[in-house]
Amino acid sequence: MEPLRVLELYSGVGGMHHALRESCIPAQVVAAIDVNTVANEVYRFNFPHTQLLAKTIEVLMEFPKIESAHPQKYAMDVENKIQGKNTDPNISFDSSIHCSGKDAILFKLETAEEIHRKNQQDSDLSVQMLKDFLEDDVDMNQYLLPPKSLLRYALLLDIVQPTCRRSMCFTKGYGSYIEGTGSVLQTAEDVQIENIYKSLTNLSQEEKITKLLMLKLRYFTPKEVANLLGFPPEFGMWDTCRLQLSCIKAPKNL
Repeated sequence: MEPLRVLELYSGVGGMHHALRESCIPAQVVAAIDVNTVANEVYRFNFPHTQLLAKTIEVLMEFPKIESAHPQKYAMDVENKIQGKNTDPNISFDSSIHCSGKDAILFKLETAEEIHRKNQQDSDLSVQMLKDFLEDDVDMNQYLLPPKSLLRYALLLDIVQPTCRRSMCFTKGYGSYIEGTGSVLQTAEDVQIENIYKSLTNLSQEEKITKLLMLKLRYFTPKEVANLLGFPPEFGMWDTCRLQLSCIKAPKNL
């Protein structure tokens, strides 16, 4: 079979390139394309012999331009929509608001059904614990959630512990936005999260922050996210990413 000639679109840091290499399929990545400058730095470091184009595929293939008459207004409208999804949710810590049955809110904004699902996932012994993917020699203070974020988004956080066997999918907004972008890690494992959240009702803002800080919640580091996504230990330059996890794309089975 003739070797495949591969054009890697939206190449990120090279997850698909690495998966292709591991698959042992005869192939050559003739070019990779991405506009993310951080991702491109990592890609060049790991695949120095692949032509990397910092362009959009629209430029390369002259797709019709959407909203071309007012590009600046269109960009602002998109940005406003994104910002609108991340405004202050005006969260209430009133634990007296409940539904009944499987939809009952026990603490945070999680129902009994959701907690049961997460407990089942954490009981799956075929899956490694998160602690197997964590870094040991990193200053974790720089990844701690700031008090303002804790107070504003406490009920929206997906919190995992090192002994958990699950996490949310990490998205391009991780480190910049809170809701739905990825899990945060509770490093104070001896503190019961249920007790903390159930004690927040009727506390002042300062008291709530003090309580939430006891959990020592932090973001996963770029290297840890890479570990979870299946990148090998020798894959380099994760320090370049810092919290700009938008550049990470996981290897996929081919």
